[in-house]
Amino acid sequence: MLGNALIGLREGLEASLVVAILVAFLVKTDRRRELPRVWLGVTIAVVVSVGVTLALTLAEQALTFEASEALGGSLSIIAVGFVTWMIFWMRSHGRSMSTELEGKLDAAITMGPVAVVVMATLAVGREGLETAVFFFSAAQAAGQTVGPLIGFLIGIAVAILLAYLIYRGAMRINLGKFFTVTGFLLVFVAAGILAYGVHDLQEAGILPGLNTIAFDVSAAVPADSWYGTLLKGVLNFSPRTTVLEAIVWVVYVAVVLAFFLRPTRRSSRTSSSSTDSTTSAA
Repeated sequence: MLGNALIGLREGLEASLVVAILVAFLVKTDRRRELPRVWLGVTIAVVVSVGVTLALTLAEQALTFEASEALGGSLSIIAVGFVTWMIFWMRSHGRSMSTELEGKLDAAITMGPVAVVVMATLAVGREGLETAVFFFSAAQAAGQTVGPLIGFLIGIAVAILLAYLIYRGAMRINLGKFFTVTGFLLVFVAAGILAYGVHDLQEAGILPGLNTIAFDVSAAVPADSWYGTLLKGVLNFSPRTTVLEAIVWVVYVAVVLAFFLRPTRRSSRTSSSSTDSTTSAA
């Protein structure tokens, strides 16, 4: 549940901030008449994202065991690619996100109502599709329970509340630090999902080494124990891990963290938030 709550919080806040930036820009520039079109685009993006999640779930249930494992494993790897790209994109482009979105919306307004709807749909839809695939993979790794969905919805709800408070000027948070901390934690969540995806592909017969075990601590860490459930929910830890899973987990964490923690060049004019403009829009 905790791992999925982190996914919901991180992805949900990104999507919510995109909406807040678009709304704040229209309010500040006295173009409120465009708000219904932006909200229509947001609604379309949400519906499509939910539809993708449902479609993936139904497709997975209709497949044979081998095909289901192959689909789940492939989507897990794709989801890890998404979240890895997202972590580094926010690190390098987070400060300019507000300016970029406002420029795109301003251009869309000059093109007409349809362009505004499309722009809002694409801006939020990108985050939504990433969230759909990543959530599906995380839920598969956590098991067929309602826990992942509850955790995800809690994270989304908190993200929407934070974005609203930031927009209204009632709260200021250092988004740079927020995305750095959550990005660091997501590296470990993603590593667990990647290892789980590799295991799925092993069970599907696509990758070798299903019976080559690196370690088996099932006796010390029972899967149904509270600490086993906690490790599974947060880090997707498997008490019985194959050699290939262990190698993939270690390599991913070592490489991604090395790049993520590497100092970055900062311009002389830095900002603690990529959405400072939203705080003065109310």
